[in-house]
Amino acid sequence: MKVKLLIALSLIVSQFSFSQTEKILKGVVSSENFLLSNVDVINKTSQKSVKTNENGEFIMAVKANDSLLFYIKDFHLKRLKVSQKQIELNNLEVEMLKNAEELEEVLVEKKQSIKLSTDKAYEQSKLDGYATEKFDNREGHQAMRDGTFVNGLNFITIGKKLLQLFSKEKEPEKETPPEIEFAVLAKNTCDQKFYLETLKLKPEEINLFLQFCDLDPKSKKIMEHNNVLSMMDFLSAKNVEFQKLKN
Repeated sequence: MKVKLLIALSLIVSQFSFSQTEKILKGVVSSENFLLSNVDVINKTSQKSVKTNENGEFIMAVKANDSLLFYIKDFHLKRLKVSQKQIELNNLEVEMLKNAEELEEVLVEKKQSIKLSTDKAYEQSKLDGYATEKFDNREGHQAMRDGTFVNGLNFITIGKKLLQLFSKEKEPEKETPPEIEFAVLAKNTCDQKFYLETLKLKPEEINLFLQFCDLDPKSKKIMEHNNVLSMMDFLSAKNVEFQKLKN
């Protein structure tokens, strides 16, 4: 009887050990039938990570119930808990959703339409009149009110102003790159679902929380390395402090 009991116990222990042994899991990441390369595949449980290749494929050692995170810029963060069945099938397919593009505000300015006819001299006079009126409405009236123009309009000055005006319109505007702040990087790295569901923050608390995190000197190191896992661990740790301050 004792022998049978020992055999049964050894079988249970070996089966438990086998179930807890890491297995190799193969998978592929895609979005709308397009394979995604350079996706960060992070095993939150084992603290290990890999990247997908040019075919969207990855290989990772996992155990049942391991928590996997899939991250790539411009896509929603994907979370997945590995099941024993997925490990046995060894062919995990992950579909990621692209972030909605935000359209910039566009200002529409109504301008006077000018129709050209076959009479070039007449149309040229219309163009000259329109240009003079454009300048006169902006600076001409002010100059005359200030007494700058004694005998009506100064056409030499108008010509110079028009030349400057049209040259400025043709010159492309130089764009100054925006400064990358911690709050912007944190929002791009972790989606809103992470803040609302994982950190249990209210929507109106997110910006205040990120300002609180920015005060910590460690946030500068996080910005330098720009690592998804480091960012999430840092935000989780700061959230504990933030909740204590609230209470």
